[in-house]
Amino acid sequence: MVLQNDIDLLNPPAELEKRKHKKKRLVQSPNSFFMDVKCQGCFNITTVFSHSQTVVVCGNCSQVLCQPTGGKARLTEGCSFRRKGD
Repeated sequence: MVLQNDIDLLNPPAELEKRKHKKKRLVQSPNSFFMDVKCQGCFNITTVFSHSQTVVVCGNCSQVLCQPTGGKARLTEGCSFRRKGD
């Protein structure tokens, strides 16, 4: 049984740190990121912000790549993505 007081405060587990608010982590880090999204029609790669507040369309074929929600942007079905490097 692990109590809250039994956790090493200098080296907390990564899963606990990820669940915390971005400002209450041991080292502050954002929840957002940039990603490369590949269009399913023309296979053009576009860089998109994960919490985008505008509709992002492909530069070549004008197909919608992602739509904003209240938080993270929702990718269109069929679009593949990869997170930009750390």
